[in-house]
Amino acid sequence: MSRSPEEGEPLHDVRLRVNGVWHESQVPARRLLSDFLRHDLRLTGTHVGCEHGVCGACTVLVDGKPMRSCLMLAVGARDHDVTTVEGLGTPEEMHPVQQAFRECHGLQCGFCTPGFLTTVAAFVEENPDPSEDEAREAISGNLCRCTGYQNIVKSVLRAAEITRENTS
Repeated sequence: MSRSPEEGEPLHDVRLRVNGVWHESQVPARRLLSDFLRHDLRLTGTHVGCEHGVCGACTVLVDGKPMRSCLMLAVGARDHDVTTVEGLGTPEEMHPVQQAFRECHGLQCGFCTPGFLTTVAAFVEENPDPSEDEAREAISGNLCRCTGYQNIVKSVLRAAEITRENTS
């Protein structure tokens, strides 16, 4: 175990798969997963809002399940599979959730969008035919200060529809 020159605290080995690519690094024990993703890996799509796990902007998928990256330590993600918004799809080949948010205008300023996209991606994977109430419940842990959530709910339902079409 070595020491971080800037922090003077011990460094811990971390190996995790992010967006399909394995990364090995040494991090201080208290380095948050959100900071590791943003600062060490330069994956700035994961946004940090409240830093208390309330807003959902930092949500990533850990082994396919939504997780607030501002509440998880990087060492806690050791040997896990992490998917950030950058890992969902590309402009040329969008994930159904990205396509749906685009089609249904499910974003305004975009700050909260990465957290919504990862949350909804996991939700439609588990529930490919949600009701409007189920869609609202699925996104209830993500905050958006710009919209009235109407287009976000439409986006969730459309993402589920696209997912069903793709599996037919």
